[in-house]
Amino acid sequence: MQFVLPGALLVIAALGTLTLFFPGVSAGGQTVSTRVSSNKVLAAVKKLAKACGTVNLKGVTPTPNSGDPFTSDSSKLKCSDGHIVSYGDSAVTYANPPSSYVAAGAQLFAQTCSSCHGDTANGVAPNGTATIGPNLQGVGAATVDFWVGTGRMPAADVKAIEAERRPTRLSAKDALELAAYVNSLDPSVPAVPTPNLSGANLSVGSDLFSLNCAACHTITGAGDALAFGTNAPSIQNRQVTAQQVAEAMRIGPANMPRFTGNISDTQLRDVVAYVTERIQHPTNPGGAGLGGVGPVAEGFVALLIGVGGLVCICFWIGERS
Repeated sequence: MQFVLPGALLVIAALGTLTLFFPGVSAGGQTVSTRVSSNKVLAAVKKLAKACGTVNLKGVTPTPNSGDPFTSDSSKLKCSDGHIVSYGDSAVTYANPPSSYVAAGAQLFAQTCSSCHGDTANGVAPNGTATIGPNLQGVGAATVDFWVGTGRMPAADVKAIEAERRPTRLSAKDALELAAYVNSLDPSVPAVPTPNLSGANLSVGSDLFSLNCAACHTITGAGDALAFGTNAPSIQNRQVTAQQVAEAMRIGPANMPRFTGNISDTQLRDVVAYVTERIQHPTNPGGAGLGGVGPVAEGFVALLIGVGGLVCICFWIGERS
């Protein structure tokens, strides 16, 4: 019996080693199944791509339900005349501006944007030199709508517009018209997202915000300074809409990372709901919020008022005695 256990261990180790070099039927079957499934997905993607025309997918990852029109809920994908109209799932709906906006967007672009981004938004001046602004072709409607709608254009663009006495802040419709025109030059994604907040999980949103967002925007969403003169803006402002939060997460403006593939549409909805409901409308169940300055400052206030008050009471009692 003293040799049974060591012998059994040796046999198990030998079998494990053999499976590394000679995969069994189970592993081979799984590989074939995965390959067949992948072929079916590719066939479906090609069929949808043909109906929706050529789409630049560099702004998304193929993770299901994470902003890619061809790996989201296929029943939500709608196309017209070879262009994507809308797509998404029950958590987020992505929609491109209507094609009727393209003509107005082209005129508006020529008036307010072409001096920095080139006549065709490719970042190239008529003389062939690079322009001040970057190439906008292929960035998707959501990117243009976010930068224009929030007024967060790069400083070089703003200075150029101000020098020509043009307004730096355009209306929401202007932003969509510009997005429609730019996207018509190179149809791309992501489209403009609209989160459905009715089924959001605020608890999950809080956890995701703490893990992915608080490092820059702080746990209260007040924003903070970052490296190299950059900063993470405050999202406590109630003028920051749910759509803008969703756009920022999907496009990654400025030095913010782009959350596509690692954050699903359902998780995005949870984060947006947490920002717009809890951060922008804090309830402070523990008492006075004190501006959300943090536990150190709050402790200082407690010591100053609490201990200071006790000292004053002690002096008052001593004087009376």
